[in-house]
Amino acid sequence: MINKKHWHFEISERKILLRFFDVFFVVFILYFIGNHFDFSYLRISDQNFYWTLVLSVYLLFFGTVFEMYDLPTASNQTSILKSIVLTSSITVLVYLLTPFLTPSLPENRLQILLFYLAITTSLMGWRLVYANYLASHRFVKKALLICEETETSELINGLRKNDPHYIILGYVNLSKIYAKGTNHIVANISVNDLINYIKKNQISEIVVASSRSVGMPVEVYEKLLYLVEHGFSVREYSQVYEAITQRIPVQLAERDFYRYFPFSRNNQNQLYLIYVRIMEILISSIGLLIGIFIVPFILLGNLLGNQGPLLYKQERVGKNGKVFNIYKLRSMLVNAEKNGAVFATPNDVRITSFGKFLRKSRLDEVPQFINVLKNEMGIIGPRPERPVFVDQINDVMPFYQTRHVIKPGLTGWAQVNYSYGESLKDSLVKLQYDLYYIKHRGIFIDLNIMIKTISTVLFYRGQ
Repeated sequence: MINKKHWHFEISERKILLRFFDVFFVVFILYFIGNHFDFSYLRISDQNFYWTLVLSVYLLFFGTVFEMYDLPTASNQTSILKSIVLTSSITVLVYLLTPFLTPSLPENRLQILLFYLAITTSLMGWRLVYANYLASHRFVKKALLICEETETSELINGLRKNDPHYIILGYVNLSKIYAKGTNHIVANISVNDLINYIKKNQISEIVVASSRSVGMPVEVYEKLLYLVEHGFSVREYSQVYEAITQRIPVQLAERDFYRYFPFSRNNQNQLYLIYVRIMEILISSIGLLIGIFIVPFILLGNLLGNQGPLLYKQERVGKNGKVFNIYKLRSMLVNAEKNGAVFATPNDVRITSFGKFLRKSRLDEVPQFINVLKNEMGIIGPRPERPVFVDQINDVMPFYQTRHVIKPGLTGWAQVNYSYGESLKDSLVKLQYDLYYIKHRGIFIDLNIMIKTISTVLFYRGQ
């Protein structure tokens, strides 16, 4: 054993931890007050286990919608307080409004208040412990990089911004493996000092990030082999980056892209594809039906704050690069592109006052349910881009066309995880998210995207 490792919860483990203990403490507090106080509305026992299960499902669902399992939110006491109040309130409301799944309303209405306070206080107590202890730097993971010196800053910043608990303390320069010193970020470790440095600084992991087409120096390889043989964790950078950021580091893949980017088996799984198509037709039909009922209000808003035609179509690039016409509710000025196509920007002056509402509420995309029914788009997938922008981006960004191997979608992994932006830099980040979805496509990530999309609409964060 090289060293005694400190506790460190990976991102996925932290989210599981939050969900498990949310349910545990809520059920525990309800069990306690049910057995020690005059509280009969939901007395936890073997006989009414079903009611407890329904409460747990509601709690986890609305907790996800109101971002209780978003790690930055969970680590911020002010943000998590808001999420807890929203989650508790909606969970209790829905629980009371579904009597066919839950116990009958109590005669003493004060028990409803006690029920609400029990859920809220149990969540607050446990989440304060998490924010002040589990989310602190007591649970960091220390790592070393094996890389070229010129890549150090980019590689370290790529991890640091997404998981502050994953700390790179130093690196071995593959071009000068015996060099020592400190650059402006971390320590430069000589290969001869590698083992001692790991023991002294309680390093938990080595991350190899080499873009060389030939093998690494023999001395480095021998040290890594020794570490692996003694049970030490040695991982490739793209694996670490993908696990932490939930994105594919396509900018680092170069010729090895297709080796590190296996497509999800679900892209060829006929049962999954049939299920997806059925859900697309069902959701689109419901969406268009709802759209019909709100059309009068949208027409009035367009008349007052948009002044011009409401519906418009625009060319977009779909599956396999096929161009199709997308339908949208107009949110910009009629002559917004009189000087040619340009990327939209935050606070774009071309967006009308009513157009801002349409974008924030995502109502501008309701007509795209027509594209979904025509099978030109899906509910979930990379957002379709305009041909002129695809050509521009493809000229400077590797593997951009790979995002067109599946249908574009109304919402996607990039849309629910990344703030609005239309620069080339933003396009790279969104491409990384899109490729992650294509690689891991399946029912669970689809469900995750749908719930996060609900959060986007409820919090009025559309763009």
